[in-house]
Amino acid sequence: MRIPFRTVVIIAVALAATASCKRSASESTNTSSPAGAAPSPAPWSLTVQPGTSPAGASSSLPQIAVSDKGVLLSWTEIAGKKNTLRFAEWTPAGWTPAATASSGTEWFLSYADPPSVMRMSDGTLVAQWEKTTDPRLEAMDLTLASSTDNGKSWSKPFTPHHDRTKSQHAFASMIELPGRGLGVVWLDGRESAEGDDPAMIMRYAAFDSAWKQTADVLIDSRVCECCSTATVATDEGLLTAFRDRSKEEIRNIAVARLENGKWTEPTIVHDDKWETFSCPVNGPALSARGRRAVVAWFTVEKDQGHAYAAFSEDAGRTWGTPIRLDDAMSTGRVDVELLDDGSAVASWVEYADKKGRFQIRRIESNGMKSPAMPVAGVEGSSSSGFPRMARLGNELVFAWTETGTPDAEGNVPMKVQAATAALPK
Repeated sequence: MRIPFRTVVIIAVALAATASCKRSASESTNTSSPAGAAPSPAPWSLTVQPGTSPAGASSSLPQIAVSDKGVLLSWTEIAGKKNTLRFAEWTPAGWTPAATASSGTEWFLSYADPPSVMRMSDGTLVAQWEKTTDPRLEAMDLTLASSTDNGKSWSKPFTPHHDRTKSQHAFASMIELPGRGLGVVWLDGRESAEGDDPAMIMRYAAFDSAWKQTADVLIDSRVCECCSTATVATDEGLLTAFRDRSKEEIRNIAVARLENGKWTEPTIVHDDKWETFSCPVNGPALSARGRRAVVAWFTVEKDQGHAYAAFSEDAGRTWGTPIRLDDAMSTGRVDVELLDDGSAVASWVEYADKKGRFQIRRIESNGMKSPAMPVAGVEGSSSSGFPRMARLGNELVFAWTETGTPDAEGNVPMKVQAATAALPK
């Protein structure tokens, strides 16, 4: 079941696992326990520079994409019943003026599944959002639109799925394909209302540069129903990460690879052995360069939430020993970016002393990790959403939702904030 943005509050008890949502993915060779201990901290630090956010009032749900033009930040602004998807780009001269990609009154919004905008290599903008088809069933259609004039005008909206069921089509991740095509991975609920054991599935669609659909195929027939997907390009094809769901309700992070036009059988990154009968609402993050990839994720051990990351040297076929990111406990909400030297910067929400902190640290595949560094304080509840991070050259860009004190009617004031940091040379 999906979790509406305006009604869900996930607080510290999420760390105890009870706040959580074709087959179980086969296990990889890595079944050891996640590593808690690590070598001595590496000397690495940076300074986070707060900046002026391009987002307006009542903004939330930040997403970040990177293109040759710069870092593209998108967010949603809410005014009454109207939702508007806006975006701006971070350039050497600062943020460009905010522009609108789409707006409507029948959107389905979730703090864990934001609308987003990406820019392709030829300059084309692509936006995705969800349109409610049945509020009672929490059903929605995944909706896409493109713009070739820098957002001045947009194509007629279209969907990558054609089952015409009133069910969930959500948690999309978009990726540019060779030849300026578009790939889309999403969770699909067309089969979730059937049988004694309804399951969410995951599908993939592809479009060529003329927007002709060239693929609509199944990746996995049983996945966690409300955890986000992540998709990247490696030198050997697409790599997608998601939260699997076994028949025994084990919710491990799994990956699948698109090789020679076909998706491989999903494999588990690490067997966390986390059994939970509801969705954790906490998907993985991916980054890749060449054949090297890194994945970050959230799990629960002994009733405490933790964030981990692991490296792959073979485009996601196998994964190294997990590296713990948090120092005390975590509510997850991870992100990760590879660096030129093969290490990575990972982000997560640390939860300690009844406070949430958006934090980062540098990690290496051998388990070496720098001290954690704070980016911003964030609420532990769902209203703060998922903080985001992206790398462009020697700079990191951060975005998160800052929340205020609820008013008499329980409405929480929100605004997307942004910051940058230069990577150490």
